[in-house]
Amino acid sequence: MKTILTLLLSIFFTGLSYGQFVAKMEVKEPIPGICNDKNVIAILPFDGQKEAVCPITEDEITERLNQIEFLKQNPKHKDKGMIGLIINCKGEVVQCKMDNETKSLELDKQIEEVFNNLGEWKPGKLNGKKVDTSKLYSFKISKGKITLE
Repeated sequence: MKTILTLLLSIFFTGLSYGQFVAKMEVKEPIPGICNDKNVIAILPFDGQKEAVCPITEDEITERLNQIEFLKQNPKHKDKGMIGLIINCKGEVVQCKMDNETKSLELDKQIEEVFNNLGEWKPGKLNGKKVDTSKLYSFKISKGKITLE
């Protein structure tokens, strides 16, 4: 029994090494500016897959987020959330929306505005070809300050 299980596991993992896992996002509604709505990729840490690259660092994003007016007016605010971006094959953010909303619609709008204005990205790649990609940022707010996680 152990020999059969070992053999089956060996065959399974050998098969995995030849294939490549690609996580495709299902696009339910048309997204203006997208290159191929049937091939939006959530990049995984495998060979041949490269994430879209933001034109500024995460520290610079955090700095911009911490300039949000809502946080200046609510210095004790505590919250958390997640924002999802779709970057097309040309490096343009074509969709930016909160995936896990905060407790404030106004704060959500201001966070989306920051992410919509980061500039032109280097597009993600799959096997050397530029593709539409999705990117998620999780954040936490403590004492009116945002940190990316």
